[in-house]
Amino acid sequence: MHTQFEFTVFPQLETERFILRKGIMDDGQDILRLYSNENVVKYLPLPLFASVEDAIDEINWYEKIFKEQKGLRWVIEEIQTNKVIGTCGYLNYEKEHNRIEIGYDLNPDYWGKGVMQEALSSIIHFAFTSMGINKIEAKIEPENTASIRLLEKLNFSQEGLLRQHEFEKGRYVDLAIFSLLKSEF
Repeated sequence: MHTQFEFTVFPQLETERFILRKGIMDDGQDILRLYSNENVVKYLPLPLFASVEDAIDEINWYEKIFKEQKGLRWVIEEIQTNKVIGTCGYLNYEKEHNRIEIGYDLNPDYWGKGVMQEALSSIIHFAFTSMGINKIEAKIEPENTASIRLLEKLNFSQEGLLRQHEFEKGRYVDLAIFSLLKSEF
């Protein structure tokens, strides 16, 4: 199956309130602010960021997964303030199966304001229409109820539970697996 998107130019997307774009070095302070917040990294396999260097490493990782055609990670820039308030994107792109895994995080000052639903709706549309994706997966710790509610609003269905699936921050964690099929979009 031919996909239109070829990982040559990073796609910029725009919603009513946000620009979803490639992360750049100038975003370092905003990325540091995001990932140095304990509430943001609570359910992520990331340590708390302690320096701008940690943020630059993260931005370089976004570039790396794009170059390797394994994923895309957008920064979410608020149009009104030009501040980066979160990130969202894809990882573990399996081209032969037209399957990809979604991930996202947001500055807690913006929680509960429909930001992530707006941003994810845009990247989900992109995956199904421009990348030829058939299935988008999400793996969420069951205690992360806000994230599960978001996925349900976006019509994802829970497929099951991966018990003690990852070892993170000194403990094994279960991951609930959700998915959205192109035919359900």
